[in-house]
Amino acid sequence: MPYITQLSQLDLTASYSYADYLTWRINGAVELIRGRIQLMSPAPNVKHQRISWQLGGVLFNYFNGKACNAFSAPFDVRLYDRTKSILANKDITTVVQPDICVICDQEKLDEQGCNGAPDWIIEILSKGNSKKEVKVKHALYAESGVTEYWVVYPYEEVIHQFVLSEQTGQYQLHNIYAEDDVAAPFLFSDLAVDLQALFKEM
Repeated sequence: MPYITQLSQLDLTASYSYADYLTWRINGAVELIRGRIQLMSPAPNVKHQRISWQLGGVLFNYFNGKACNAFSAPFDVRLYDRTKSILANKDITTVVQPDICVICDQEKLDEQGCNGAPDWIIEILSKGNSKKEVKVKHALYAESGVTEYWVVYPYEEVIHQFVLSEQTGQYQLHNIYAEDDVAAPFLFSDLAVDLQALFKEM
């Protein structure tokens, strides 16, 4: 199959699979949400990148030498209903690039990225993120079985921490961190994220 090099070669109203996605060599990042192409926001701004860098440093220090791995975007994560077994490329219709994700099951990792739900996803919102986009990701991550999901609001300097309920299969708001709080993941309770350091301007 020939490579796609221009977005104009694709039909934005059509449905695609991960097998199609692998043939795309397009300038600019795109995600695939339930088969539909989702254009990502322009390159993250300085504030977004500072927060990502700070979080990345904290996670590197914590997970260094441990079984879990932390990755930052761009990094492809293939998602599908958690009740299904591993799908073939042609049957996967959702590929996202979370700002940061943590994966503890090494069998989910391959040369292309992560095949299945990470244990923990962190999204750092940009001004370009729409409410619809945030809502769609929230539903996708729950459906696919991402146990913990953080939404970081850079301008409000707040973190919303969601934890997946095994009973309902939906996220419960576990905590809201702000000001001088120290955030701790539900999955890794001895990991500390100092919000004052996280949101500090350099």
